[in-house]
Amino acid sequence: MLSRVFGFGRRPFESLSEQEILALAISSEEDDARIYRAYADGLAEQYPDSSKVFEEMAEEEDGHRAVLIELHRKRFGERIPLIRREHVRGWYERKPDWLVRPLGLDKVRAMAEQMEDQAYRFYIEAIKRTSDASTRKLLGDLAAAEKVHESLAVRLGHKHLTDDVKSQEAATERRQFILTMVQPGLAGLMDGSVSTLAPIFAAAFATGDTWQTFLVGLSASVGAGISMGFTEAAHDDGKISGRGSPIIRGLASGIMTAIGGLGHALPYLITDFWTATTIAAIVVFIELWAIVFIQNRFMETPWLRATLQVVLGGALVLAAGVLIGNA
Repeated sequence: MLSRVFGFGRRPFESLSEQEILALAISSEEDDARIYRAYADGLAEQYPDSSKVFEEMAEEEDGHRAVLIELHRKRFGERIPLIRREHVRGWYERKPDWLVRPLGLDKVRAMAEQMEDQAYRFYIEAIKRTSDASTRKLLGDLAAAEKVHESLAVRLGHKHLTDDVKSQEAATERRQFILTMVQPGLAGLMDGSVSTLAPIFAAAFATGDTWQTFLVGLSASVGAGISMGFTEAAHDDGKISGRGSPIIRGLASGIMTAIGGLGHALPYLITDFWTATTIAAIVVFIELWAIVFIQNRFMETPWLRATLQVVLGGALVLAAGVLIGNA
């Protein structure tokens, strides 16, 4: 672990021979092509036009690799040394696509542009380490190919991504964000904010003890968060429904459930009962209107309907908790 962090056992770039620099360039182009194809596969189902962009970018990297191999064959023969980016101290590394999923359009396009910029800087540094004229020319041509006026992702985007396609893909991406993040998070916030009202305020008015009320609220919020998170993750793997990663949905639902309950439980850390209760009531008011806003903003629920569903329902649950606590 320490050797990976501090670079022990790695070669400094300055120590590489011209043959090793060519080998590093070959393996780098191969890795980039595989990453672009992985991006294309990850986008193919929902964003087919953007997927074509990354397929062509992979083909471009294959072309770079082919000319590098041909140059190596002419200068050094058929045997290419095994050297990769991770073998060179301080050199940039690529993350495999499974580490950056889910693949969003903006994310992969930004990463593609970063990859091109890093490849350009690699070739500029490589030119400084070579003296052979043909090698310097090829590395310079590859650097120029990576550093065009517009990035390859943008150029290919103009070819494949018309305004209509971009609008469709943006709508698809927004829908996926809502299904994977907003919907389960909203369900969790509603459950945490509303379902914990009765036990927290019932405990508050039954005991008059702020610390005991806080413990009830903490346990109810954490327990509800764990329950909602596991339920969301377990009941739908997202493959048929298209709702995305069950882990992400479970985390969104569980965390927001806990936050919804803790919002009006934390004020009971204040020792004065009426001060804590007043602040908790204000927090409940803010929570309920936040839910109304999210429903209207992302779920396109009309304001009046959302208000009746959430604020009226929350008020009834709060009243039930107060009445039970005073019984």
